[in-house]
Amino acid sequence: MSSIVPRRLLLALIALTALWLRTYDLAARPMHADEANQAVKFGELLESGHYAFDPRDHHGPTLYYAALPIAWIRGERTLAALTETTVRLVPALAGTLSVLLLYLLALPLEVGKAALSRDDAAWKATATSENECLAFAAAAFLAVSPPAVYYSRYFIQETLLVTFTLGAFVCIRQWRRRATAGWAVSAGVCIGLMFATKATAPLFLVAAAIALLPIRPRTISRAASARYRPLETAASRQIFRDATFAFITAVAVAALFYSSFGMHPAGLRDAFRVYSYAAERATAGGSGHEKPWWYYLQLFAWNKSGGLVWHQLPFFALALCGAGLVLVSRIQMHLVRWAFVYTAVVAIVLSVTPYKTPWHAIHFVPGFALLAAGALSALPRRSVAIALAAVIVVTQFSQTRLAAFTRPADPRNPYAYVHSSPDVLKFRALAQAALSRSPDGVVRVISEEYWPLPWYFRGLPRIGYWSTPPADCDGALVIVSADQADTVRARFKNKYRESYLGLRPNFACVVFTPVASDSSFRVH
Repeated sequence: MSSIVPRRLLLALIALTALWLRTYDLAARPMHADEANQAVKFGELLESGHYAFDPRDHHGPTLYYAALPIAWIRGERTLAALTETTVRLVPALAGTLSVLLLYLLALPLEVGKAALSRDDAAWKATATSENECLAFAAAAFLAVSPPAVYYSRYFIQETLLVTFTLGAFVCIRQWRRRATAGWAVSAGVCIGLMFATKATAPLFLVAAAIALLPIRPRTISRAASARYRPLETAASRQIFRDATFAFITAVAVAALFYSSFGMHPAGLRDAFRVYSYAAERATAGGSGHEKPWWYYLQLFAWNKSGGLVWHQLPFFALALCGAGLVLVSRIQMHLVRWAFVYTAVVAIVLSVTPYKTPWHAIHFVPGFALLAAGALSALPRRSVAIALAAVIVVTQFSQTRLAAFTRPADPRNPYAYVHSSPDVLKFRALAQAALSRSPDGVVRVISEEYWPLPWYFRGLPRIGYWSTPPADCDGALVIVSADQADTVRARFKNKYRESYLGLRPNFACVVFTPVASDSSFRVH
């Protein structure tokens, strides 16, 4: 590791692995209902150039605006032309960037040559080697993490939030070392993007601030202190100015997105209303998303379902070892101590909140990765640490392959949460055939729940949706939830052939296809 070339090659290998895992065959998995809903909303922005933030049913706008340049580059200008690959490239690229940001966060940062005495320079050389190994290990763990990879292939906001959060931490750490306005503004940009992504953004900033409290500055010599003093004095004079710059920048960035870049001023008001809706959703019962407090920890431990085993035991165990070493003061690196407190705060808050979904687990991964890397750095022999890291990477890669590629939509997959059935891929062909047979016909979707069908029917004419059966239920094709099938049958005037397709686990649809041989058939 003495040469810069092997270090860069190793970082490139980690980044390329992360990119490949997040971008390979992106269109293979059926669209989740949440993905489809957001993709259709993005399609409206793509076609009309207009976006209006909805604080009750949608998260922040960064996901949609980030997808615009990718769609333009790929030549997709309408909702009908959009593909799964295009929209999923947004979180995939953000997830790859998060790996590089975690690497940067784990590196020691320069404070300027004037601030270093000879003794400090010797200490810095040792710290650089240790922290660089920690950085490589942490980045590798994040690169192959099953939840991080799986949800980097999902068109949802969570991966972007992780990336913007890590970006904010990197910028803030650089600013603390260099005390320059540029890094303060950069931190403000990342924080503004966090707030424009999801209402949970304040949790991670508060957790990061709490994690700084138990960290004490490194004790240095009197001579070194004299060299540091001018820098610290200058930083103290600039702190209010830089904090003001960061705050103004964050507010401006968030305001630009929520107001649709000035085209929807009401979005600024809704940007504040979103927190009341988010708090209500997170704490209120009856949503169907209530889970026990250990839900997230179980995702990192052991989960067996229908003969399939899902686990991250080696990685989780090493992260717990890192946490244990922090508690007994065997790890001196401030970053690992900070990661322990930060991850603990995030884990406690998310675990005590009744409302839980598995994609929130990706917020645990960067902290766990730093703790696991810290535990490796505490091992007395470098060869043992490398061998253990290799075992963990291989184990994580194996679980990622199972979750993201082999069984990405399997209901036994703990990350495939209320996921769309592979049957949804069959609906479009049925609708196209029905509309072809009946040029004036209508495809009726009669169901209390029908997503992701609007995504799969994008670009098709004469598609109608009803949450309850209308008086006239006949059509060129009628798709009905199983619970409402009897009511629809009673209202038919024509004859139909019945078949069944799954929308998602425990939710089947009855597909009514007109009997072509019936001479009395007519389409309403």
